[in-house]
Amino acid sequence: MRKFYFALTLFFSITIFSCSHKVTRIEPTETPDINGSWNNTDSRLTAEEMIKQCLGEAWLANYTDSKSKKPVVIVGMVVNKSHEHIEAETFIKDLERTFINTAKVGVVQSGKKRDELRAEKADQQTNASVSTMKKFGLENGADFILQGSINSIVDAYKRKKSVTYQINLELTNIETNEVVWVGEKKISKLVKN
Repeated sequence: MRKFYFALTLFFSITIFSCSHKVTRIEPTETPDINGSWNNTDSRLTAEEMIKQCLGEAWLANYTDSKSKKPVVIVGMVVNKSHEHIEAETFIKDLERTFINTAKVGVVQSGKKRDELRAEKADQQTNASVSTMKKFGLENGADFILQGSINSIVDAYKRKKSVTYQINLELTNIETNEVVWVGEKKISKLVKN
């Protein structure tokens, strides 16, 4: 019986140690495409390409010529309608960062973060000195809102799978509801198991 327990312990020890993982750190810009799913490289490259397209269109020159200032943009909802879980917030942050880095538009906060800023301003009204308190009603209003969706089409047969992501974005003038730009980007991946 003692030999049985020893053999069992030895077996589990070997099994546990043979299942250990090796981790190698890589640069975030070098994300390998392991399983064909949406990844941070897809997000970053799509944001950069689509914002470049957006800012290269006539709406920007038309606005800056007529208003003599750069437009203010808010990045709204980007809805994930794909077959997999994609954290849309990381893509939204890539879009905001790309807009800001161009210095061609201003970007204002949206959603819960804007609500948090307003709550902080409200708190300052009673808890901050008059000389340092921030006033209500001085926010930059957005001129345009960017919204969109991430969709996917999957075609699989036996050990092969084709995944196509289609990202659609549209920029709308908030005052007039006029859609001033529509962009589309497709990413296709072939996965063999």
